[in-house]
Amino acid sequence: MNRENGRLWKNFPESLKRSYWNQVKKIREISEIIEGKVLCCQNMLDHNIEHAFASDLMSDVLTVEKSNLLLITGLANTQTIRTAEMSDISCIIFARNKKVGSEIVSLAEETGIIIMESSFSVFRISGELYKAGIKPVF
Repeated sequence: MNRENGRLWKNFPESLKRSYWNQVKKIREISEIIEGKVLCCQNMLDHNIEHAFASDLMSDVLTVEKSNLLLITGLANTQTIRTAEMSDISCIIFARNKKVGSEIVSLAEETGIIIMESSFSVFRISGELYKAGIKPVF
């Protein structure tokens, strides 16, 4: 880090410094941040999340290779669960108040993927999680 960057970092508020270094959140904490409703797999809420990815294009989701990843999407269908299963994604947040049907909940339970509904937009969820220290994929 050069001197100029050091001066910038020195002027950062302490809360932002802590947020920068505290990148991992429990799924339970994430559900509180986004005011989400957990629909299944409540026994897994203590799993850690380090990265988030937002997309409605499942072909883009398949290109991501990160661990401890959650998906933020507005695409509420079984294809989303299948894509998450193939990509080892442990949690999906359905944004924009999308309502998830019983078929999706059953498939998520069967595959061990936590699903949440949130009334927040994809943009707001992404921003809130970034602010909380969750890393973006790119």
